[in-house]
Amino acid sequence: MAARRPKPAPASARARKGVAVRTWPRRILGWVIRGVILFLLGSVLLVLFYRFVPPPVTITMLGDLAQGHSINKDWISLSRMDRNMARAAIAAEDGNFCTHHGFDFSAMQKAFQGNVQGRRLRGGSTISQQTAKNVFLWQGRSYVRKGLEAWFTLLIETMWGKRRIMEVYLNVAETGIGTYGANAGAIRYFHHDASRLSPAEAGRIAAVLPLPSKREAIAPTGATRRYGNRITQRIGMIRRGGYDRCLR
Repeated sequence: MAARRPKPAPASARARKGVAVRTWPRRILGWVIRGVILFLLGSVLLVLFYRFVPPPVTITMLGDLAQGHSINKDWISLSRMDRNMARAAIAAEDGNFCTHHGFDFSAMQKAFQGNVQGRRLRGGSTISQQTAKNVFLWQGRSYVRKGLEAWFTLLIETMWGKRRIMEVYLNVAETGIGTYGANAGAIRYFHHDASRLSPAEAGRIAAVLPLPSKREAIAPTGATRRYGNRITQRIGMIRRGGYDRCLR
């Protein structure tokens, strides 16, 4: 007896099955689009909020807490902070801070060329990029993080302006293990707040910024002392040359 062939599904059922198969990619694409839109709107609102409110905590701070370190931070407005500190940051980290729009492509090119030639590994990030990373993102190197860093850099340059960027940077940048901001650093190292900093003190704090877990501003030695002295010497040049004019 010949085996019975299964009856073919009705045409309407086959059509519904084909529609269901075709709709899954569309659904996934829809979820992705909605996720991107929510991220864009959320990031814009968060940046706008931090335009007026000090960031209460960062991912880096949470990492310190997870490792058992205490967090020491003490917000101070840029108007109260000694101008030597902002000048020292510009001298150390971003000489073109007042003229670029978030990205210093000439500095990036020089850093890339130096790294290719085998000199000491260095980055070309501006203070704006570092602020975006410190406030909204995590430490480390990856293309994803760099892409997000570029997005947040564009947002803060557009919505905050230079004074707010510098103010936030000097209050969230790590100035020692578990110590965040120039004010907390000044209290830790010099036993007074950042409203009065000598050029030498500001230069020492700025010298700690690239490697806060390995450098100390108290009685620095070796490369840290030499670097701090160079920054101190540049502070007068920053003032005389008007490199800090966007902060006045």
